[in-house]
Amino acid sequence: MILDGLQSVGRTTLDVFSKFGRAHLFLLHTLAGVPSLFVRWRLVVSEVYSLGVLSLTIILVSGLFVGMVLGLQGYNTLVNFNATEMLGVVVSLSLLRELGPVLTALLFAGRAGSALTAEIGLMKATEQLSAMEMMAVNPYKRVIAPRFIGGLIAMPLLAGIFSAIGILGGHLVVVELLQVDAGAYWSQMQDTVELFDDIGNGMIKAAVFGVVVTWIAVFEGYDCIPTSEGVSRATTRTVVNASLATLGIDFILTALMFSDV
Repeated sequence: MILDGLQSVGRTTLDVFSKFGRAHLFLLHTLAGVPSLFVRWRLVVSEVYSLGVLSLTIILVSGLFVGMVLGLQGYNTLVNFNATEMLGVVVSLSLLRELGPVLTALLFAGRAGSALTAEIGLMKATEQLSAMEMMAVNPYKRVIAPRFIGGLIAMPLLAGIFSAIGILGGHLVVVELLQVDAGAYWSQMQDTVELFDDIGNGMIKAAVFGVVVTWIAVFEGYDCIPTSEGVSRATTRTVVNASLATLGIDFILTALMFSDV
């Protein structure tokens, strides 16, 4: 019984390291196919539209309500200390540093990441990728690389839109609903928020999340078992693994960017 347990643990560990190695080799093949996109830029534009523009609705709605909730909760706390003029700082820094990039990445994984995995998985299940290889068409250059770069471009743009709409949502609640002075809301924000330390680091986070989420999504689709059940499981793994990776990497990036220790 003990030996069976050890064998199970060892087999699982080897499977994890094997998949980790395949994922890195997959990333190298994908990056090798990126230079060819300079003459196939329309493929990237198409993927930016598919991954970014078609995700705008959920990003706009989510950003608006997150900003409104931040403004309301911040007011309920700061009003006890007579510091409601700092609400602009609380809302903007929360969104630009953390909630904007992280929540956008989670929404991106759920909407665009799952779609990428399902699309590539179905191409594998229907042997479209194998047909490309038989016709001397590199699937990494034609299929994988455009989607990878499209996700990398779309993710920071969506994060910026999420944060901007969230700040406007906070303004609607704080200024229009709770009657806090608009000048205090915006002036404190302008005096406190730094271009590189806050906005720049938030965009760096969003770019890193874009790489990780898109990488996981395209790899899971390419590496899945070519059956309907295999594609379904790969889609689930994409959402779960991308979400966990986003939260873990966010902690590391936050410690590196904003920690004074």
